[in-house]
Amino acid sequence: MAVPSPPSRPRIPGSGLAKGLAVTLRTMTRKHVTEQYPDALPELPPRTRGVIGLFEENCTVCMLCARECPDWCIYIDSHKETVPPAAPGGRERSRNVLDRFAIDFSLCMYCGICIEVCPFDALFWSPEFEYAETDIRDLTHERDKLREWMWTVPAPPALDPGAEEPKEIAAARKTAEKLAAAQAEPAEQREGES
Repeated sequence: MAVPSPPSRPRIPGSGLAKGLAVTLRTMTRKHVTEQYPDALPELPPRTRGVIGLFEENCTVCMLCARECPDWCIYIDSHKETVPPAAPGGRERSRNVLDRFAIDFSLCMYCGICIEVCPFDALFWSPEFEYAETDIRDLTHERDKLREWMWTVPAPPALDPGAEEPKEIAAARKTAEKLAAAQAEPAEQREGES
């Protein structure tokens, strides 16, 4: 048994055009949201990923960032240097000295793995995004350029006032209190003897 189809309305010629023009008129009457970019800088969210800055003093040349980078866009060169002993009779130590640290931003996919794996907080996100170049070879930023980006890294957000005190700070505070108490005891004993 065939089910009868509902009666179709007759199509008015030009109804699709009228609907399209209605959408255009509605859009024309709304306020514009386009920002005129070069004249007005955009308001970026606090955790914007722009360019990576290098805090060279914290880099120990552990090569973790270069090994973990999925694009292999981080280039690090270093050499070993011997450090004289700190105390007489000690032995000489060797340490790595950074010769070259470069990031090729034409290959970088801004995943942030290098920043996350850095155990010494040497790499940071900067919200700067205006570093386009006319030549692709200029997108390889050497360590002096990466150091300049560090000046644009925003300060970390303030801690929550109701948060628990970090373990490191609590341990340091307890040690300082014990040291102060130990130093106060001999002073009290000296006063009691006199």
